[in-house]
Amino acid sequence: MTLKIHIDEGAAPYEQVRAQISEQARSGALPVGYRLPTVRGLAESLGLAPNTVAKAYRALEADGVIETRGRNGTLVAAAGSAADREAAVAAQAYAERVRRLGLTESAALDAARDALRAAYGE
Repeated sequence: MTLKIHIDEGAAPYEQVRAQISEQARSGALPVGYRLPTVRGLAESLGLAPNTVAKAYRALEADGVIETRGRNGTLVAAAGSAADREAAVAAQAYAERVRRLGLTESAALDAARDALRAAYGE
């Protein structure tokens, strides 16, 4: 696992850790079942505070990318299908909400595109 933190970048260090681990898990660079370093171990190797790495791990676990198994450590989960399911549920909720608000399909798509551009920094 290779992570690079750029302090001078706009993204917070925990977000950089979260995004890089998530991308590596989704791309297969970190295979399902790969054991991640401990919070303290990763924090030391990256020169970050343990709470920063812990925050990233909590976000990754909430996203279904990793799972913590107590003394067995933190492992990469079978995240692709879980992430896809969660995205589909969120998309369905969004579609129902904008329909109730009376937006046209075109307006709803425009709003979703704007939100995605903002989230991905485009």
